[in-house]
Amino acid sequence: MSRKVEVFIKNILPAHSHGAYTLVLHSPKSKIQLPVLIGAFEAQSIAMEMENMKSSRPLTHDLFATTLKNFNILIDEICIERLEEGIYYSNIYFSMDGLTVQVDSRTSDAIALAMKFKCPIYVTQAILDEAGFEEDEKEVIDDIELPGRTGEDDAKQEFKEIKNPYAEFTLIDLKAMLDEAIAVEDYGKAARIRDEIAKRK
Repeated sequence: MSRKVEVFIKNILPAHSHGAYTLVLHSPKSKIQLPVLIGAFEAQSIAMEMENMKSSRPLTHDLFATTLKNFNILIDEICIERLEEGIYYSNIYFSMDGLTVQVDSRTSDAIALAMKFKCPIYVTQAILDEAGFEEDEKEVIDDIELPGRTGEDDAKQEFKEIKNPYAEFTLIDLKAMLDEAIAVEDYGKAARIRDEIAKRK
């Protein structure tokens, strides 16, 4: 396996198919970005951690993380290790009592759990070389097939910056919309509304 590079989450953007999202990972040292297509549920879980938001009831990743912690099982790191036919393959590295266990995982689930455990996210250099692009390249990339499919959606996706749909609302409207989004547990929407509120302060 080629050397590992630590990456961080830069952004989560709506994709153009069936409620999917594009998770943008980036390497600050190399200025390389890596787009990963994920589902709405995983995007919600990751966005909640990014925004330090809590669900009124535990979501699936919360339940799994709490169970692991109660049994003194930790996640040391996750690594995106292979890219085959447009699909990323990742491993989660668990540890307990000095024993380390490697478990195959969907990349979206691995990243969601990495956020819960505040552990490093790695990508092999070979994947960055194959699927990454430099941050100073244009943000709008047309006619690109995004890697990172989970097998549920093989359609071509476009990685585009989406116009902010909340820019036209007043702060009072945004705060009401934020409360409503949290009440129905739409945390992806809540995170975007909170970003717009924060920009105006």
